[in-house]
Amino acid sequence: MTETAPLVDTHAHLDSNQFRDDREEVIARAIEGGISHILTIGCDLESSRASVEIARSHPRVYAAVGIHPHDAAQADPAGLQEIASLVAENDKVVAVGEIGLDFYRDRSPRPLQREAFRRQIRLAREAGKPIIVHDRDSHGEVLQILQEENAAEVGGVLHCFSGDIALARACIGMGFYISFAGPLTYPRNEALREVARAIPADHMLVETDCPYLAPQPLRGKRNEPAHVRHTARTLAEVKGLTVADIARITNLNAHYLFGIGAVDQTAQIAYPIRNALYLNITNRCTNACTFCAKFKDYTVKGHHLRLEKEPTVQEIKRAIGEPGDWEEIVFCGYGEPLLRLELVKELAAWLKERGVRVRVNTDGQANLVHGRNILPELAGLVDAVSVSLNAPDGETYQRWCRSRFGVPAYEAVKEFLRLAGKHIPSVTATAVTLPGLDIEACRSVAKELGVEFREREYNEVG
Repeated sequence: MTETAPLVDTHAHLDSNQFRDDREEVIARAIEGGISHILTIGCDLESSRASVEIARSHPRVYAAVGIHPHDAAQADPAGLQEIASLVAENDKVVAVGEIGLDFYRDRSPRPLQREAFRRQIRLAREAGKPIIVHDRDSHGEVLQILQEENAAEVGGVLHCFSGDIALARACIGMGFYISFAGPLTYPRNEALREVARAIPADHMLVETDCPYLAPQPLRGKRNEPAHVRHTARTLAEVKGLTVADIARITNLNAHYLFGIGAVDQTAQIAYPIRNALYLNITNRCTNACTFCAKFKDYTVKGHHLRLEKEPTVQEIKRAIGEPGDWEEIVFCGYGEPLLRLELVKELAAWLKERGVRVRVNTDGQANLVHGRNILPELAGLVDAVSVSLNAPDGETYQRWCRSRFGVPAYEAVKEFLRLAGKHIPSVTATAVTLPGLDIEACRSVAKELGVEFREREYNEVG
């Protein structure tokens, strides 16, 4: 599954003369290689027209139209009117781009680049289409223009990203995506891999920018959409995920941004991440954490986890299938699993009979919920428990986590952690790296309680 998971190439130049003799074969090769959709990008009026025609001829190809900074002179009233017409008259045109600034080659005067960029952002806002941004050696001005032109209204992507972590985070804060191409795979490009490590996967896309920037195993050769899998593989390594995870996440992101493809909602109950299977058995929770992503969209690593109803034991077993296929099965989801204690016990017993390692991710307030120490009931059924500590004191905990039990909940979480080691082999306290939170103080609390400690990246769910 890892090597064949479908991917979307969100930035290709299929109109390039380098594909003149074998364009059909290139597209067919991509589809055979598991590339579900390709977005071919216009850079001037001619290539925008050509991209639209290619998209019309191929069900899995979509188009973006726009005027690149190298050809900024084309963004005059007549040129902009043609771009607007291409957007309005073709339902396979899903974005305006690529547009932006290029202060590396400076093939157009910078004032002309700036004006062309601004005009096309306004055109995109009028059309209600996202933008695809080219940014080379112009990071500060690109960000400034995006902000001044209210580009967040339509969103978009910084394609073939080459900026730093601060720029990536600023663009994500505006609702933009960050797209990685072949340079992510280059051995000397550790700075770009650091950007990928630092930002949440739910704001990432993958692309080829073909026929340019072939990934490292093919460097120096013509690039093509099928090769996007190399970039996805590197991104998976950087993020500690599988290629299947990266495919699922970036495909969903492409759907959100461009409307390409469909949303897979088949894994609401049992959903894979890495080599583990997670169980979403309730959306109810003891806390209403200020940082919880479910208040936005109930998505974790490309899975939609909003339940229509709480599943039964039999429904969960059907969703699991053959449990022995997984390294571990984790009760987690977008809710507090120990609210359904009896169900957790029944399923955990079933899983242990089949030799499966079982983990429970919890907020540690189950003893308050049930009015007794429930940990002895998990002995022999649960191999590991991960408890969200998230603060070094009760007031901080309540400010971030908003437990229905109030400030006393924090001491109950600590007591749960203290008692857990008597009944469960592996006990870990976790804390999200929230802005301003003293992570080292949280680590000290875990040490005092005699349990392991793990940081969880803020805004990185799953």
